[in-house]
Amino acid sequence: MQHYLECVSCIERLHRLFLELVKKELDAIRVRDINNVQSLILYSIAGDQISVGELTQRSYLLGSNVSYNLKKLVEAGYLLQQRAEHDRRSIHVQLTEKGEEFWQVMHGMFMRHADMLPEAEIDEEMLQSVRENLVDLERFWNLARARVPRAPDPLVGRPISSEEAANYFNSARRHAVAY
Repeated sequence: MQHYLECVSCIERLHRLFLELVKKELDAIRVRDINNVQSLILYSIAGDQISVGELTQRSYLLGSNVSYNLKKLVEAGYLLQQRAEHDRRSIHVQLTEKGEEFWQVMHGMFMRHADMLPEAEIDEEMLQSVRENLVDLERFWNLARARVPRAPDPLVGRPISSEEAANYFNSARRHAVAY
């Protein structure tokens, strides 16, 4: 149990540290019109034309956060946004020329980081092992998420006791498909 909680905490710290690193890189090249999260969204789009829904799934951001950040990227001239012809409710985005140029800057930054890995005695085999473990953890979290039962009543009113909570989580479990 302790290792599980330490892993969760470490993943959260690593994510924040990575965002700080990207922010510092952006500051060093004096990019002021987009932030670190927006630059990572832009990088994940690459040369694709993708829907906002796909981007939300790919980047694991909340829909409202993606919408806000896409609006800022369009305003700054990094993205083009258009409605899909086949489904007018769906919006697709793609990089502009400015976005493509910035993607190259981001790619160069990641390549420079990768070149520094040997200094920290991190090799491809170690990274592959970490990636496999993180994919396993992601699979577990998806499984655990699928097993959380829906609340039978709106979550308003009185707090519930520990016994009521235990009974709630032990009854009517849904079974997720194993990966």
